[in-house]
Amino acid sequence: MADESGLNPFIFPLQGGLVLNQSTFAMNPGMALELENFEPDTKGGYRRISGYQKWNTNIVPHTSASTEPVLMTAFYDNQVIAARGEKIFKATGATNALNGALNNSATTITVDSTTGFSTVGTILIGSEQVTYTGVSSTTFTGCTRGANSTSAAAHLDNVVVQQYWTEIDTGRTSAGKYTFNRFNLNGSNYLVWADGANNASYYNGTTVTDISATGAPADPKIVAGFKNHAFFAGMSSNPQELIFTAPYSINSFSVANGAGSISIDSPITALTVFREELFIFAEERIYKLAGNTVADFVLQPVTREIGCKNGFTVQEFAGDIVFLGPDGLRSVAATERIGDVELGTISLPVQERFEGIVDPDEFDSLVIPDKTQYRIFFTNRSERNQAQTKGIICVRKGDSYEFSETKGIQPSSTDYLISSGTTYVLHGGYDGYVYRQEQGNDFDGTTIVGRYRSPDIVAGDAGIRKNFQRVIINYAPTGTLNADLFLRYDYEAPDVPRPAAYPFDSSRVVAIYGTSFYGTATYGGQTNPLVRQPVEGSGFAVALRVVDSGVSFPYSLKGFQLEFDVSARR
Repeated sequence: MADESGLNPFIFPLQGGLVLNQSTFAMNPGMALELENFEPDTKGGYRRISGYQKWNTNIVPHTSASTEPVLMTAFYDNQVIAARGEKIFKATGATNALNGALNNSATTITVDSTTGFSTVGTILIGSEQVTYTGVSSTTFTGCTRGANSTSAAAHLDNVVVQQYWTEIDTGRTSAGKYTFNRFNLNGSNYLVWADGANNASYYNGTTVTDISATGAPADPKIVAGFKNHAFFAGMSSNPQELIFTAPYSINSFSVANGAGSISIDSPITALTVFREELFIFAEERIYKLAGNTVADFVLQPVTREIGCKNGFTVQEFAGDIVFLGPDGLRSVAATERIGDVELGTISLPVQERFEGIVDPDEFDSLVIPDKTQYRIFFTNRSERNQAQTKGIICVRKGDSYEFSETKGIQPSSTDYLISSGTTYVLHGGYDGYVYRQEQGNDFDGTTIVGRYRSPDIVAGDAGIRKNFQRVIINYAPTGTLNADLFLRYDYEAPDVPRPAAYPFDSSRVVAIYGTSFYGTATYGGQTNPLVRQPVEGSGFAVALRVVDSGVSFPYSLKGFQLEFDVSARR
């Protein structure tokens, strides 16, 4: 049916992400001048991000100060390994309840189920810690009551039982931020870590062992596993040296057995394995190591022109490696020509966000594989304020990247892993807790504020005044939504009237035949719906803002249709 309203439609899907390096006049309408706590969606549009929740409701025990950050967060063997102060702990995050009342001396504790609890560890009942040495399907056995200087007590039926943090390593002195790596040597799986002040250590799921054999590096910062060798770098005595073990060994540095070392001409900042080669990132260089053993290892330069600013930004991402260089986020992209590597800056649209960061040690990053998404977080040490902490989201779409920002996520350490089909995205905090991202609708009880602002849209002709009558909003709610639409005219000039907010109303969501964006709407359904919103105001250009400041479920903005009639030319 033909449109008889006489209004001019201007349709634009949301795509292109946050762009800060173009004039608003040059930007495509679907790009964003502000995109905070939204993520570019690989299916199109911008999605308000999910929240994060505590992995374990108990704080990681501290050594000397309650302000100690979590220096390592690693997922291994279905449990989280967390380092804080001079100690390292493990916990599964499991929770259950007592099955029957418990006196203060029982050494067998019955619960509804022990599913998710570690086979040996510590549980918390009320304020009492209890260590145990065995489990059945419903019991903890070999219990020591009132452990870790708590008091044994009687507990009522159905009282909550939580997996508490179990100490697995101690005596680490002046530990810095940890690097870690999961790898297999000679059929054995290990989690190997280093902190830049002590011997590296490995954990097999049961026992932590220092790597301290003759020839072992004293204080490495960086670890990696490659071609059945363990590699170490970042030693204070020689930050340009790379030391590796004998093959199939985690703690043998005998040259006669195949161990060795390699020196490069710049301090090493990160190691990562990519496409059967070990990439060695340094402050001013990037190399790669090919081959299988010391007999045929070949060190090849990738570039002598640029290096990696911070090793905690290096991630394998979308079939590539992303890292922070001196000029922003960069990608190491392998071409079809074997051995040829190209480098390219990918963060130009948001480059200004990386400027003025004082302390380069305050970086963390992770990847969310399901969303083809890389997240980088940065905090100035002197301005550590979680509510104001920002990060950048980078989403790979074909051969291009789209960006947005986070605000309110402040990791002190990070990890991600797909285990048994489940993706775990974790971060440790400066507050001593471990959190799991992609959980819930808030930041552990704090409201997520999402913000979107379009460029200033001239709708075809910058010289003609438009009288805006209606906005058709294409969005996809997943539950309760508390968001407002704002229209701002003529580049938000102070003398131009500003209409009041238009609340989103998901109760009247419906797809409108003839005006839906093809491939995004379901006619008569609730998927990616459209809402007609009458509006008022006029101008030569208009910008759209969306702000959700209430408790909202994640939702996606897909696109808009502006409808207007025209006045005289300027």
